[in-house]
Amino acid sequence: MSAATVADPVELTRALVDIESVSGDEERITDVVEAALRGAGHLAVERDGNVLLARTELGLGKRVALAGHLDTVPIADNVPARIDGDVMWGCGTSDMKSGTALALHLAVTLADPRYDLTYVFYDCEEIEAERNGLNRISRTRPEWLAADFAILLEPTYGEVEAGCQGTMRASITTTGVRAHAARSWLGSNAIHAAGDALDRLRRYEARRVTIDGCEYREGLNAVRIAGGVAGNVIPDECVLDVNFRFAPDRSEADAEAHLREVFDGLDVTVTDSAPGALPGLADPAAAEFVAAIGRPARAKLGWTDVARFAAAGVPALNYGPGDPNLAHKKDERVEIPRIRTGAAALRRWLGR
Repeated sequence: MSAATVADPVELTRALVDIESVSGDEERITDVVEAALRGAGHLAVERDGNVLLARTELGLGKRVALAGHLDTVPIADNVPARIDGDVMWGCGTSDMKSGTALALHLAVTLADPRYDLTYVFYDCEEIEAERNGLNRISRTRPEWLAADFAILLEPTYGEVEAGCQGTMRASITTTGVRAHAARSWLGSNAIHAAGDALDRLRRYEARRVTIDGCEYREGLNAVRIAGGVAGNVIPDECVLDVNFRFAPDRSEADAEAHLREVFDGLDVTVTDSAPGALPGLADPAAAEFVAAIGRPARAKLGWTDVARFAAAGVPALNYGPGDPNLAHKKDERVEIPRIRTGAAALRRWLGR
C-alpha cells in the first residue's frame, strides 16, 4: 500500500474494501495493515494472530486508544468498491472499513499527537463473541487495551454514540414424536409446538430505557427456525433461535434471567452472549470528545467492542463515518464527505 494511499483516507478506505476479509479470512488485510504501520517510524508495532497493536511512546501522561475491526460480513457481489459522485459503494464501506481507514490514516500520518495513542486492528468481530480478536486479546494481552479513553470507529454517521446494547442469542427447542404424515395422530409435531414460543414473541413489549440522556431500545426477536425430517414425516424436533438486544442497565445474568422468564416452561439454551456498556458520559475524557464534535451523544443501538474497553475500566465511545443503517446490506455504502470530515475532526482533537 503506497504512502499516497495511506495519506488519503478516502483512497485508503477504497483500498481496504478491495481486500476481501470476511470473518475468519483476515490474514491478507492484516498483512497489508501491518506493513503500513511498520513503515511509520514513530510507532511500536506488535502482532498476535490477526490482531495488530501500534503505539506511540512519547511519555505524554494520557493515552487514547482507537480501535477498528478488519473483517466484514460475507460479500454479495459488492467487492471491489465503486465510487459514484460523493458515494463509495462496497462491502465494509460503512461497517467498518471507512472507520478503520481513519485509524490507520492517523496512525501513520499523526506523528506528533497531544496524547500518547494506541491503535488496535482486529479480526472476527462480525461473528460469535468467542472468536472476536479483541475479546481474545482482552484475556491474553490485557495491557494492549490500557488507556485513559477509547474510541471505536464503528459506523455512527459522524455522530457520537455512547455505550452499546448487550446481545444474547438463545435456542428454544421443542420436541415431539416422529410419525408417518398419513397417520399424524400417532405422533406429535415439534414444529407446531414452537408456536407457543412464537406467540410469546408476538406479544412481547420491548423496553425503552434512558441513561445519561441516551435512549436505548431493547428487542427480542426470532432470527431462525429449523425443523423437519422429510415431506412425509411428522417432525420430532424444532429449534427456534432468538436474539435479545438489551439495554446496558442489564447485566448478562439479568438478560438471561429475563429470557428464561419470557420462555418459562420451555427448553432454553443460551448459545452466545456479550455484555453492554453504559454511556459513561460523565467521564471527563468522554465529555471533552463530545464537546469537540459539537453535538450531544446518542445511544448506540447495537453491540460494539466499546463493551470490551468498558469491562477493562476504560471509558469509550463510538464514532465513525459509516451509516449504521446500511451495515451488512448488499447496497452498503458510505458518503465520502463524512470520511473526510471524520478524519479532520479526529486530527483536530488528537493533534497539537
